[in-house]
Formats: sequence, C-alpha cells, structure tokens
Amino acid sequence: MTNYFYRAEDGHGLPHDPFKAIVAPRPIGWIGTRSVSGRRNLAPYSFFNAFSDSPHLVGFASIGRKDSLENAESTGEFTWNLATFDLAEQMNSSCEGVDPEIDEFLLAELSAETGHVVAAPRVVQSRVSFECRTTQVIQLQDSQGIAHDRWLLLGEVVGVHIDESLLCEGIYQTAKAEPILRGGGPADYFVIREDARFQMHRPKNGGL
Repeated sequence: MTNYFYRAEDGHGLPHDPFKAIVAPRPIGWIGTRSVSGRRNLAPYSFFNAFSDSPHLVGFASIGRKDSLENAESTGEFTWNLATFDLAEQMNSSCEGVDPEIDEFLLAELSAETGHVVAAPRVVQSRVSFECRTTQVIQLQDSQGIAHDRWLLLGEVVGVHIDESLLCEGIYQTAKAEPILRGGGPADYFVIREDARFQMHRPKNGGL
C-alpha cells in the first residue's frame, strides 16, 4: 500500500479537499430557526451530528455567524429536520445564498409548522424532526489556540416528531426513511437503503 501524505499546513495539493470525503458520509443538519423578530430561516449544514444520548444533544458547525447560528443563539431554539431522498431537491434549494429577508421555507416550497415545545419552525414534509433548545455556542480554535470564524452550536432535543410508518413494533426503521448524507467531492451525496444494512453485535461491555 502506497500512502499519499501531506502536512495540513501545506495544503492537500489535490483537486478537492479529501477531508470532507474521508469523514463521510455525514448526516445533514437541516436547521429551522426563527429570528427574534419572527423571520423564519431554513438551511442545511454538512457538519452535523449527535453528540450524546443522555441528554440528547445534537449540534452543527457554521462557517461564520450565519442566520441559523445567530437565530438559534439569540432565541435559544432550533429544529433539526431529516433530509430524505424525496426531499433532496428542496433541501438543496434551501441552501441558496439569499438575503436574510427571504423565507427559505417558501423558496424551497416547503410547509412550516411551529414546534410543540419550541417556537422554531420545522419542515412539515420531513419524516423526522427534532425540537431543540440551544445549550452551548463554541468558537472553534486550532491546535495553536487561535480562534477561527467557525462556530459549533449544541442543543438539547426536547421534542421528537416521527412519521409512524417508520416504526415497526416500536423500532425506528432507519433505511425506510431513505435519509441522504453528505459525501465527498463538490456535489456527492449518499442515500441509506435497506440493501446496505448489515448487523454486527458489540462485544460484551463494548463502548460503541
């Protein structure tokens, strides 16, 4: 095996940064927020994940202090909405760089509904949505301690909406929803389907 090695500080020297392709596929943070003045916002974030199961914590990273971050920090609320194969185009439409006055729900032709617990809007067409309360906003820094214009926002899931057709004997069926995930390259996504599933039980006292 021949390794391609580069020092991150020198740049990768490739047509596209491999970092995003290697740490992939990643869940999409399709984040719904409402500004203090009541303006709705919807945007997808490719750096998103779950960080804890007790409490249920999810988070997304923003390059710069974009509207989603500002709204979720100032109001203390946001929603996460599952992006699925049938909603791929709408998710992509909501990524368009538009003025803050533009409602991405309308731009992407999606219906919005205020949460049961929080006032932030969720995507009605999404088969799973989390209602979240912001817990932390962290400015990211490098190994030298230098702060960058990158921000990690964490929130506790306080309400969950699940399409009941995705529950089989009370067990959530991940593949049935056909969630899409961000891959590498400038335009690559992946979809989870049943034929990609395999089972592997953890060793006793396993930590995964």
